[in-house]
Amino acid sequence: MKAALLGRSRGGLTSKIHLAADRHCRPMALLLTAGQAADSPQFIAVLNKVRVRLPVGRPRTRPAAVAGDKAYSSRANRAHLRKRRIQTVIPEKKDQAANRRKKGSRGGRPVTHDANLYRDRNTVERAINRMKDWRGIATRYDKKPESYLAGLHLRAATIWISSLLKPIDHN
Repeated sequence: MKAALLGRSRGGLTSKIHLAADRHCRPMALLLTAGQAADSPQFIAVLNKVRVRLPVGRPRTRPAAVAGDKAYSSRANRAHLRKRRIQTVIPEKKDQAANRRKKGSRGGRPVTHDANLYRDRNTVERAINRMKDWRGIATRYDKKPESYLAGLHLRAATIWISSLLKPIDHN
C-alpha cells in the first residue's frame, strides 16, 4: 500500500474514500486515495475489489447492474462494464451527449438507463454516512493511512453484522 495517501484538496491535506455498496447500503469494497484523486479513475479499481461470497463455489465478482452519478460516465468505465456484461445505470453528461450528436452516425447510440435502478444511486452516499457515524472516520483522527483504512474495514464489518442481526425491510 502506498504511504502517501494524504493529498492536497481544498480542505488541506486529506484522503478520499471510494466505496461500492449494495442496495441495502452495506459496503462491499473500499479504496482509500489521496484527497485530490478524482472519482472516475477509481471506478474500475473499486469494482474489481467487489467479492460476494456464496454458500459454495467461488465468490461472485460481477454484479447484475452498477448505478452511479454522472461523474462515472467516462468512455473507459462504460467500456469496462460492457466488456464484463454488467448493466450500466449511469446517465450521460450533457457535454458527452453533445459530442456524440456532433459526430452524427459515428457517435454511437444514446445512453439508456433504468430509471428505477438509477433512483437507488444514493445508496453509496447513505453507506458513507453510516460509515461516518463513527467519529474517528468522520474527522479522520488517524494520521497513518493504514490505521484509517483498518477503521473503515472495522466499521464496514459492524454494518454488515448489524444488518444480519436485524431483518432488512424490503419496502
